[in-house]
Amino acid sequence: MAIVAYTNKEVDLLARLMRAEAVGEGALGMLMVGNVAINRVLANCLTFKDITSITQMIYQNPGGFAGTNSPLFYGGATTIEKELAMRNIEGEYYYPATNALWFYSPSNGASCVPLWYDQRLSGRYLNHCFYEPYEGTCAEIR
Repeated sequence: MAIVAYTNKEVDLLARLMRAEAVGEGALGMLMVGNVAINRVLANCLTFKDITSITQMIYQNPGGFAGTNSPLFYGGATTIEKELAMRNIEGEYYYPATNALWFYSPSNGASCVPLWYDQRLSGRYLNHCFYEPYEGTCAEIR
């Protein structure tokens, strides 16, 4: 059962975003990016207060995803990429992205900074650092 409303077009958009942001980190890295994306739709807090759909989340400006500017974002998603996106839409979560609302990729060999957009580091997976709000800032995502 889906935890956010979606259309087929939005499944494709989410899958393309996941590919553009994390294709080099495999399925698990893409799923973690999908966690952050879905969390932004669910959060109803901070800069995501008025984000109520996958489309709004992907194209949020300012504050959206850099991957929408990547050539990897363009072109239809594959069946496998859409299956990964549906797993996020249906509520699969992966640590450290479980309650994360942000991520970034530090330069090669660099450590994750302890704060990003004044939010705490929840952990790292390969070359992505994930950040979640402090307790009490937003309702728990999942």
